[in-house]
Amino acid sequence: MMSLFRYLKPYWRQLLLVSVLLLVQSISNLYLPDLNARIINEGIAKGDIGLILRIGGFMLLVTLVHAGCSIVAVLFSAKAAMGFGRDLRRAVFSRVQSLSQREVNQFGAASLITRTTNDVQQMQMAVFMGFSVMFSAPIMSVGGIIMALRQDVPLSTSIVVIVPLMAALVGAVMTRALPLFKLQQTKIDRLNQVVREKITGARVIRAFVKTDYEATRFNDANADLTRTALTIHRTFALTMPSLMLIMNLSTAAILWFGAHRVDIGAMPLGNLTAFLAYVMQILMSVMIAVMMFVMVPRAVASAERIQAVLKTEPSIADPTKPVPAQALFGRVEFRNVEFTYPGAEAPVLKNISFTARPGETTAIVGSTGCGKSTLVNLIPRLYDVTGGAVLLDGVDIRQMTQEDLRDKVGFIPQKAFLFSGTVASNLRYGKKDATDEELWQALKIAQAEDFVRQMPGGLDAPIAQGGSNVSGGQRQRLAIARALVKRPPIYVFDDSFSALDFRTDARLRAALKEQTRDATVFIVAQRVSTIMDADQIVVLEDGLVAGIGAHAELMQSCEVYREIVYSQHSEEEIA
Repeated sequence: MMSLFRYLKPYWRQLLLVSVLLLVQSISNLYLPDLNARIINEGIAKGDIGLILRIGGFMLLVTLVHAGCSIVAVLFSAKAAMGFGRDLRRAVFSRVQSLSQREVNQFGAASLITRTTNDVQQMQMAVFMGFSVMFSAPIMSVGGIIMALRQDVPLSTSIVVIVPLMAALVGAVMTRALPLFKLQQTKIDRLNQVVREKITGARVIRAFVKTDYEATRFNDANADLTRTALTIHRTFALTMPSLMLIMNLSTAAILWFGAHRVDIGAMPLGNLTAFLAYVMQILMSVMIAVMMFVMVPRAVASAERIQAVLKTEPSIADPTKPVPAQALFGRVEFRNVEFTYPGAEAPVLKNISFTARPGETTAIVGSTGCGKSTLVNLIPRLYDVTGGAVLLDGVDIRQMTQEDLRDKVGFIPQKAFLFSGTVASNLRYGKKDATDEELWQALKIAQAEDFVRQMPGGLDAPIAQGGSNVSGGQRQRLAIARALVKRPPIYVFDDSFSALDFRTDARLRAALKEQTRDATVFIVAQRVSTIMDADQIVVLEDGLVAGIGAHAELMQSCEVYREIVYSQHSEEEIA
């Protein structure tokens, strides 16, 4: 947890000011009972009205200083805590952005969202309460003990019994609460995951009439979280009455023994009043500490979860001495490539070797699960090879920075994803300074111009999160247009035509030829008609290359390819 406090360094001036203000506030608070004792001992007992007014006026001034320091301290504590939370959120978000898919899958999307929001908020609140409230508690405790000793030493022995008793109670509560807070954050992750799946998978749930089943899943996760939260609150519910009992019994005992000392003349009445006030300040400081300890265990649990993200080094990282960016031709070579998913027993890809050249289209085909998408995901380094190498113009892509590499690749994933915003903001994702003419040109090539012009606002038409307000085919065409706006030297179409009808598919591929005539193009497709005219077709079978060549050549030499073709077309259609 302490390592996260480095994010407080930019706010050290504000925190130093807060510390000084809280110190002044605590001193003024400790001074007031002493002034009150003087009024009783020297003013009321002797009937000196002038002294009472002078000390009373001074007490009013001290109270105003106390109030002013409190207000300013809370203001600057809040500013520092909010800034700390913002910086910590930014750090977690940046680290998540740098993680590869492997690490993202390891944590889980729901957990990463919770860590970036709820966990950071717990840390933020702990910092705020720590500097605005908790900082003054030890000052008040130590100062209260010193001031109590000044009033009467024999009566101060009661503090030796009271404070350890309260500390023992607080320690027992903390020991029980800390594991429960860690468990609570894990169960929040689970609840977030269920809610997220229910929202994103709403259509599937309704289509399979699983609304009741999902409601049961949610209720189970919710009830599980509720049980843990109730256990925590029951623990603290018993704590506060116990502390109040100790406090009230202590007050009664002090009054009993203090009255006896006043009666025998060993202690002035004003000193007893001040002593009782100081004991109350000490006990209230302990109470404040207990209130903070309600937050501290949860903040500690959250800090550990945040640190787990921040300390995770991405498996895909830039080299220490990257190859400088240079003019790119776009020649991509797979040289004895092998890839194994983490924890898998066998590699998904084995001994893959072929070359894709600029101005050519390389198609990847094969049965489901043979590694087609995995293969093209290696090009922009979404995953790193576990054997062999992928070379770009003769340079191992692991020797390039990820930014330089990915800037040269237009990647259209298997699942087209659009961001909330407008059509224009989505298309400019790859080229922020693209003109409207460039956007319309890309839409025309992607066969999306007609439906975008019909949308209210055209390029300024709103797009919902994930593109949920457009059809699957429209989403795919907008994703293709987004890559075309970028005009990279390498295009990767990962089954990006699956939602298109045959006519739109044919028109789009014909328009793409002109746009990508100098680029290196990779197409992963299930439909043979999409890739029959490719310059080079790579056929995969169980992670191995079963054949490489043009369509006509493979029809003669590759049994796997013939089976794929004949499963979709008759011999007459092929002829």
